[in-house]
Amino acid sequence: METIKDIFTTYGPEYIERFGEAMPAEHRKAIHAIINCRTQEYGIAVYKCQECGRTHMLFRSCGNRHCPTCQNHKTRWWQEKQFERQVAGHHFMITFTVPEQIRPFIRSNQRIAYAAMFKSSSKALKALAADKRFVGGDIPGFFGVLHTWGRQLHYHPHIHYIVPGGAFSSKEGLWRPSRLDFFAPVKALSKIFKAKFRDEMKKAGLYGDIPSEVWNIGWNVNSQAVGSSEQSIKYLAPYVFKVAISNSRIVKVEDGKVTFRYKKGKSIRWRRITVDVMEFLRRFLQHVLPSGFMKVRYYGFMHPSSSVSLNKIAILIELANGFALKVSRPREVQPMPSPVCPTCGGRLEYLYSILPHQMPLYVDTG
Repeated sequence: METIKDIFTTYGPEYIERFGEAMPAEHRKAIHAIINCRTQEYGIAVYKCQECGRTHMLFRSCGNRHCPTCQNHKTRWWQEKQFERQVAGHHFMITFTVPEQIRPFIRSNQRIAYAAMFKSSSKALKALAADKRFVGGDIPGFFGVLHTWGRQLHYHPHIHYIVPGGAFSSKEGLWRPSRLDFFAPVKALSKIFKAKFRDEMKKAGLYGDIPSEVWNIGWNVNSQAVGSSEQSIKYLAPYVFKVAISNSRIVKVEDGKVTFRYKKGKSIRWRRITVDVMEFLRRFLQHVLPSGFMKVRYYGFMHPSSSVSLNKIAILIELANGFALKVSRPREVQPMPSPVCPTCGGRLEYLYSILPHQMPLYVDTG
């Protein structure tokens, strides 16, 4: 089976030669990492079998967040952390999406535009949560995940927020719950989101680079009541660390073209699409994030430096509901399997690593 690594190894150098001078540094770095993941480039991890006592050496992973080989264990770790932080009661999944007409601009100004999307959408949520017509609490708590790709790898930036149904009122010291089926009006969220994004672009001196029709159309905001946050966390967890496409979706690479599988929205049937390999690489790389950019962000009482603790919020929610609400605890997530001895099948115990600068000129890990 062809993998993302195979495609990058075969065609990555040609892509760099063709677009090298115009490529963002992050794209070149991602190509290098994917090609060299689990090779001598990143050193060796040394293990000992607990059964037969043999020593084994395995090439280390690159650790790049856009490498499909390196992210699965991080997804599990993040999911477990969110389960520990969830509060009781109903929740909402609220998604902020930008119009198609502004996406080329955002793609060319990712660091500034992504930050503005987070800032504008979070301020919109806070503003309407404080409105007594809807919630009436000045400190809501929520977290958001930036997602940039569509099913065919097209560029489609949007932010998913998981929002507990209520907010803390610092003036009264009370938990103010929202309705079970309604947090805030999406049309009002959309207007505030657009207006604040426009303000951020003016501050950055980029307002004139955006097509004027963008400000005359609606910006889509969707709000969905999801009950417990558990299912939403499970839905979002793969997007936190997963890359734009997994190896399992690659059907074939043939005659300089890549065929991969995808599903349309609300459909369970797999479809296929074939694109030129250079186009495939372009689609993949446009989802590489700016270096150091945080695609998951926490706000209000979910922020680590919040003035009101999660424990206090949990107690207030229980008081507001007569202790009838309990946090939904999912079944324990299975830990990542340990590497096994190729000789006897026993569990391998990690001993130490040999870093790249400590490597001999040639190492045989076979």
